[in-house]
Amino acid sequence: MMNLTTLRSTTVNTRALPGEQISLGSFPTYEQAQRVVDTLADHQFEVETTQIIGSNLRLVEQVTGRLTWPRAVLNGVTKGVWFGVFVGLLISILDTTTLLGALMWGVSWGALFWGVFGAIDYALSGGRRDFTSLSETVPSIYEVLVATTHGEQAKRVLAAAAV
Repeated sequence: MMNLTTLRSTTVNTRALPGEQISLGSFPTYEQAQRVVDTLADHQFEVETTQIIGSNLRLVEQVTGRLTWPRAVLNGVTKGVWFGVFVGLLISILDTTTLLGALMWGVSWGALFWGVFGAIDYALSGGRRDFTSLSETVPSIYEVLVATTHGEQAKRVLAAAAV
């Protein structure tokens, strides 16, 4: 069900639309809101006048596993390997060292130091956070807004497309 109310933009954005805006609808998923804008784009509508606004934010933290000594060290070593690749590439660019030699040096020292730092970090946590997780900020509703000057045209396009 589309909500066709007039709203004033409250978004802090360097490309925020000036003045009043019309809501073309509120949707529970980003994909549904995106489909509305895609429909407008498919019908040659000036999509630069639209915004998708995510509201009612919540933090979702997915626990991915138990954190143990071996896993803490392995996480540190993995970060160190990637950091070592970066440092090795920089050294090979800035020095006459061969690429392979610089990469091996960077990966070795990165893995060693970051592995030690991973162990120290785990020891200092004192068991207060013995799990790993991924966090994400997720809106619970997405609203598609369009500048008032283009609102009637957008409504006509969507009605013709039966969105």
